Amino acid sequence: MSSSTTEPAVQRIFIDKQSPKAYDALVQTSEAVRAVAADAGLDRTLVELINLRVSQINGCAFCLHMHTRAALRGGDTPQRLGVLAAWRDTELFTPAERAALALAEAVTSPADATAQESAYAAARETLTEDQISAVIWVAITINAFNRVSIMSKHPVRNSSRP
Repeated sequence: MSSSTTEPAVQRIFIDKQSPKAYDALVQTSEAVRAVAADAGLDRTLVELINLRVSQINGCAFCLHMHTRAALRGGDTPQRLGVLAAWRDTELFTPAERAALALAEAVTSPADATAQESAYAAARETLTEDQISAVIWVAITINAFNRVSIMSKHPVRNSSRP
């Protein structure tokens, strides 16, 4: 039996504010991963594509908002960002971007072993070992930030600038 009334939402704790030492460690990890990605030759545009695609899969509105703005500031186009969810169906992404996106999706949904093996094999054909490692770390890190924001219900505020 279902009720016709909706229960009020439970007030969420912003866990980044409640446990700042843990959150600061995640931020430090993110900074280290950003340096690893740069050292591996992954440009900021690709890192933001990974952040966006993983955030799309996880449904993290806060991270989608933040990383869309970062991608646009970094020079990516509204067209590419608009079709990112269907990246396999367009020629707008380079082979390296396609390999990285597939690998990031595999990290985000690791239970699909077939997709994981396929993505890893494609990455081995296109990316260096350092780049593969960096892509995996970028995906792991944004997955963690997605969960912080989703569980905290971080709000997306209306803004008029990218």
